[in-house]
Amino acid sequence: MNRLSFLRSPPFPGIAPSVAAVSMASAGEAGAVSDELLDEIARARVGGAFWGAVRTGFRVVVRAGMAVPAGTFDPVPAAEIAVVGATDGSQQGARIDEAVDPWALVGGAQAVHAPEDDELAIVAGLLDVPVLGADGRRIDPRRLRQAARAAIAAASYRDCFTGEPASAADAVRQLSDWRRMLEANRGIAAATGMAWWKREAVRRFLWDGTRPPPILTPPAALRYAGREKGDVAFWPSRVPATFIADAKAQGVAAVKVEDGFLRSRGLGAALTPPGSVVVDRTGIYYDARSPSDLETLLATHEFPPALLDRARRLRSAIRAGGVTKYGLEAGGMPHLPSGKRTVLVVGQVEDDLSVQHGGAGVAGNLGLLERAREVERDAHIIYRPHPDVQAGLRKGHLSDAAVLRHADVIDTGAPLMALVQAVDDVHVLSSLTGFEALLRDRPVTVHGMPFYAGWGLTRDLAPPNPRRGRRLTIDQLVAAALILYPRYLDPVTQLPCGPEIMVERMAAGAHSPISWLVRLRMVQGKIQRFMTLSAERLHG
Repeated sequence: MNRLSFLRSPPFPGIAPSVAAVSMASAGEAGAVSDELLDEIARARVGGAFWGAVRTGFRVVVRAGMAVPAGTFDPVPAAEIAVVGATDGSQQGARIDEAVDPWALVGGAQAVHAPEDDELAIVAGLLDVPVLGADGRRIDPRRLRQAARAAIAAASYRDCFTGEPASAADAVRQLSDWRRMLEANRGIAAATGMAWWKREAVRRFLWDGTRPPPILTPPAALRYAGREKGDVAFWPSRVPATFIADAKAQGVAAVKVEDGFLRSRGLGAALTPPGSVVVDRTGIYYDARSPSDLETLLATHEFPPALLDRARRLRSAIRAGGVTKYGLEAGGMPHLPSGKRTVLVVGQVEDDLSVQHGGAGVAGNLGLLERAREVERDAHIIYRPHPDVQAGLRKGHLSDAAVLRHADVIDTGAPLMALVQAVDDVHVLSSLTGFEALLRDRPVTVHGMPFYAGWGLTRDLAPPNPRRGRRLTIDQLVAAALILYPRYLDPVTQLPCGPEIMVERMAAGAHSPISWLVRLRMVQGKIQRFMTLSAERLHG
């Protein structure tokens, strides 16, 4: 019997195996493992070193040291025979390292030669690939399924995020999630444009089961990816404007990486490592000028009932936990006059790519305020500047006088989600605050073209996007935007996780430690803010 658990975790770099483990050796009853679970393992292709290098093209797979009758492989060429594991060289075939994906290796084979309790034989049995024993005869498939049951029962299972006991089915679901992420990363040969304070997290997000891609300068990344015949992942705001064209000219596919919609603590300008990213091979969610993977999901995905139920529960957890991208402010609420319509206008960072590419031609924060007042002539308007702008870290500051020509009050300290839930409408350009308002069933008026506009959930004032004719429910939007599209890192274990774990950690206040450089950046922002306000007072 194999000493390692069949359903085992990948060796995530920098994470102790005891932390990542979903299983531990333990005696159990093979009869408790159902056919349905075996079928799910085969569908998910988890078990064994499923994260290993992909090797295909072999007609016959042989466990090293397996005795086979003479002439068994005739007339199969040696190049089409894979000998897996340490060998003395006496066996005919290509030597294959143990650390390969057995599902890819076995899935295309015509036969496997291995003992029936060997992982290669177990995988082959689950895939209905014939397995031959030492006598050259085919092993009964029922015996192979029994061997699979025994291998699964020979372990106990745990939730790697809580440490609590779990079932084998729970382990399969977690391993399946990890496999999907690792498969999506395969083919990414290099990365570029990643700020130094994001690099450790990005390496974890882009690890493909064998290695993280090297993070290089843009020219070096393109050269490296070209040599490796792979793709290059890049952070759009930190590469030259010609980068995509340069990649295309060199025959390299460029994959965009950006912050996701749920983060651990703080905003990007404060040098906070991302707890969530998106990896988009088509476009990027904030650029409505062209399709993105998220837009395609929203336009075409079927959203089965189980996924929608998961989205509904996730949205409830977000609301119950008070989870928000911008953190929890402690200031008082502004006065909201009774009997009068109240509107919140949410400012943004003006040089942010989401404003440049999803702003639908609106001229920054002042233009947004002007348009909001045109639409809401009699409303009581509250303007909320973006926290990075308010902190003096990013572009988009408006003087109080400029704001109050169109708004009735400026708010900088009220809990944002409490304010969102207190007003009659939320006006945004492309801010994620609009998405967060939708999560809380609040009316949203959109002046730009963010990813959540154009699906029948918002009042849209920008010209319609012809690619967005489908009418969605809020749970369909949540399923695509928070479950299917992004990736998450648990701030406690640093393991890739689902959105539910991230929301649970955020609600509990868990976060990665704040470095001294982050604290320095906060001080820098306060100094910049003080200088800006002093200049305003000096010049009236």
